Order: sequence, then C-alpha cells, then structure tokens
Amino acid sequence: MTEPAPYTEADLSLIKRIIPHRYPFLLIDKVRDIVPMKGAVGIKNVTCNEPHFQGHFPDMPIMPGVTIVEAMAQTSAVVVGISLNVVDRDLLTYFMGIDKCKFRRKVVPGDVLELHVTVKRGGGKIWKFEGRALVDGELACEAEFTAMMDLQD
Repeated sequence: MTEPAPYTEADLSLIKRIIPHRYPFLLIDKVRDIVPMKGAVGIKNVTCNEPHFQGHFPDMPIMPGVTIVEAMAQTSAVVVGISLNVVDRDLLTYFMGIDKCKFRRKVVPGDVLELHVTVKRGGGKIWKFEGRALVDGELACEAEFTAMMDLQD
C-alpha cells in the first residue's frame, strides 16, 4: 500500500478530486480531522435550495434519512481516497450494506450536519465504517455501512 496523501482536511475542490459525485448528489461541503485508515468528520451545510426539499416535504422540509447516510458514505470515501493516496484517480465506491441504522432527530434547512465516520475494517477492496451524524452535538442518525472501493485506472 502507498503512503497516505498528506491531507488532514478536504475542501470542496479536493473532495471533487477524490469522489465522482456532483450536484445534485454531492452531499458534503468539507471534511476535517482526517486520520488515514481511522476516520474523519464531514460537514454538510443544509440549505433550503436543495432539490429533495421540493418533495420532502414542501411545507416542512426534512432532509431524507437516506441522504444523511449517503453523506456519511461520501465522507468515508474521502477518508479512503486519502488513506490509499488516490487523489486525482478514478475511485468508485459502491454501497454493499447498511446495518444498525437509526434516525434520532430531524435535519432541516439551516442545520450544520457533522458526519463522524470511523473505519472499522479497511485496506483492501471492502471497507466497513461506523457513522454518526450530529446537529449541534445532538445525534440525528447512526449506522454501520460496508462499501466496495473500485479504482478504475
């Protein structure tokens, strides 16, 4: 395995160099506290302009739970990209499983979602993570998830 890339934080520009997601499905704005092979904290600034709020729900916008889990997964993919030093390479990430998923609080426009992800198992193609999404220190969602990492080049 190559040495991890020398980043402890990823702004939007670096995130786009690691994962292929783009609007309207790029669900993280920043990743901080990156520790290769260990974890990081993703940041999602929830705004009323996001397309899913048109239908979920028009009079009471609530971030769909599956997009919260996806934001945790995108944060995890950035951790993998840094850990495997594959910045500017074509890394695809595929969900394989979601376990022990619980939603504890609504996430609404104006919230800043902190996505705390921890690597439970990694290093090869199959990685397992534990994620906790918080708003103002309050737990909004927790889940374990497994993903396959596929380097295209």
